Amino acid sequence: MQMSQLVLKTLREAPSEAKARSHQYLLRAGYIRRLSSGIYSYLPLGLRVLAKVSNIVREELDSCGSQEILLPALHPVEIWERSGRIKKMADVLMKVEAKSGDFVLGPTHEEAVIEAVYQDLSSYSDLPATVYQIQTKFRDEPRSRYGLMRTREFIMADAYSFDSDQEGMRSSYSKVYDAYNKIFAKMEIPFEPVEADSGAIGGDVNHEFMSPAEIGEDYYAKCSSCGYRANIEAATRGSKDADAQGVGSELPELLYHYTPEAPGVEKAVEAISDLGVPTKAHEMLKCLVAIDGDQRLVMLLVPGDREARVPSGMRLLEDPEFERYPYLHKGFIGPMNAKENSIYVVADLSVKERSHFATGGNKAGYHVTGAVLGRDFQVDEYRSLVVVRDGDPCPRCGSALTLIRSVEIGHTFQLGLYYSSILENARFTGPDGQQYPYYMGCYGIGVTRLIAVIAEHFLDDRGLIWPVSVSPYQVVVVPLGAARSKEIEEVAETIYSGLLKDNVEALIDDRKLSPGVSLADCDLIGVPYQVVVGSKSLKEGQVEIKVRRDGTTTKMPIEEVPTRIRELLGRSL
Repeated sequence: MQMSQLVLKTLREAPSEAKARSHQYLLRAGYIRRLSSGIYSYLPLGLRVLAKVSNIVREELDSCGSQEILLPALHPVEIWERSGRIKKMADVLMKVEAKSGDFVLGPTHEEAVIEAVYQDLSSYSDLPATVYQIQTKFRDEPRSRYGLMRTREFIMADAYSFDSDQEGMRSSYSKVYDAYNKIFAKMEIPFEPVEADSGAIGGDVNHEFMSPAEIGEDYYAKCSSCGYRANIEAATRGSKDADAQGVGSELPELLYHYTPEAPGVEKAVEAISDLGVPTKAHEMLKCLVAIDGDQRLVMLLVPGDREARVPSGMRLLEDPEFERYPYLHKGFIGPMNAKENSIYVVADLSVKERSHFATGGNKAGYHVTGAVLGRDFQVDEYRSLVVVRDGDPCPRCGSALTLIRSVEIGHTFQLGLYYSSILENARFTGPDGQQYPYYMGCYGIGVTRLIAVIAEHFLDDRGLIWPVSVSPYQVVVVPLGAARSKEIEEVAETIYSGLLKDNVEALIDDRKLSPGVSLADCDLIGVPYQVVVGSKSLKEGQVEIKVRRDGTTTKMPIEEVPTRIRELLGRSL
């Protein structure tokens, strides 16, 4: 491709909207253009990168036995109502009102894929099967940022496996999981698979593929001793193996304190201390009330200085719901009357590490001090309920955990019967003639996000540095000089033509620009290898080959260029 014909105008400065360097360079180098907040067009260079990324995904998913399909982006609202996710994902769903009915712009395709394939997978003999698509998704993100990192319209590769039993599901999951590892390795992205929370997708066993990044909006916890890794939403902390002290004469008396203007931990600590009972946040017991899947009230107890993590399958009680429970005074809730009100109590592991706490008094405007575990309140179950932080003990070996800022680049789920137990079409006929639900897995890769992640990892002060596997072009030939000689142009054209004959994806910068501008553009665009044809080296019968990644430049005879390029590409791919 001749750069004079390429739809490309590089920018010397990035638009003010771009904060991340990857976003700035993708805009400046002409890969993408913003249409609206969280909505981008892909220009020729960007589309070539997108195609490369998509093809790597296709190659590996095809290799593990998956079959490509294409599902609609527009879904009838009824299938979302049947699965119950019309409410569960209401905060990100984009809806379309049409004369023919209401529709959802698909943020994910679990419901749609079941509708598409259940007739073809109607018998146990049709299983196992895994299908995938590379399709546009829509999510009403409240804060689109960092360019392609978080958008409202994006492209995802999502796969779905169907099996007749749990063992088969685990086998299918393992195959796609391995394919994901190969996909990210081919793109040279630093990543780690970590345990994760299923969120709105559902299911039990699942993993996120996390790529460490300074602009990441997520964190995962890692133990360098035993290898434990988990997303911060799923990570748990170990206990210090210290049980609460038994009831004894030295334990404090349960005392009530009038604290009318002090709902919540911070105000309560201040108010109680002002009354002459010095108290700190970690000595407080934060009490949250949730409802589980059986509509049972559950009280979650965590130390006052820690952020609580609500377990999967539960949701916190909403403000209007407190009116149904006159014994729950929001802002002043304590665990002392939980048992008599049939509230199941779940405490964080660290609650065992103290014998007594300050907490809500179960009366509006009151807190207590000296609430003793085992005397004044009981715990039905201990779990890790706090959001982990640096230095917390590993749940497996007890060593200190480290939090790593990162970006999610893929997610795999063992759904089990999560959807097939709800959706009536998710059934197959077994060998005994009976109907059984599918055991499903689902798997997602943010294809357009990968472009931003790769760009963020591979850049320098001059621009992008694409890995060969995803670069829009492999080599750019650069004849130097706005008023260059005919000889320079002929040599450059000969090299360029030879590369094309060798099936090398090549650009030639045939624009009449100064050497500084031309070379700066080539560095900005980030093609892995540059063949620079200049008057000085040409006098010696040589040209220069520059490796964009490390900046090294090598002079060599013109006739050796094809061989050297093949060697470089062979080593890179």
